[in-house]
Amino acid sequence: MEKNENGKIAIEITPNTLEAYSNLAVIAHSKSEFVVDFISLLPGVPKAPVKARIILTPEHAKNLLAALQSNVQRYEEQFGTIDNRGTTPPPMMFGNGEA
Repeated sequence: MEKNENGKIAIEITPNTLEAYSNLAVIAHSKSEFVVDFISLLPGVPKAPVKARIILTPEHAKNLLAALQSNVQRYEEQFGTIDNRGTTPPPMMFGNGEA
């Protein structure tokens, strides 16, 4: 794994890196993995396409959760509290939660 001069992992974004807008995430899990489908839900459109599917180990899912919590906290310290009252939270799993 390549690291930069600060000992951090060197991350490269190339022109082939995909970007996708998502306003809905559906999460399922099994004993060995978490599956996160990022979806673009548009008003009046009967189908919502999955823009990306990310499969994580349970350890990576927990690390992602901690990273998101930390970033949301820093965001709110800088820009103020995120007001998500009145919004419907995305489904957290489908079926029985098994991937």
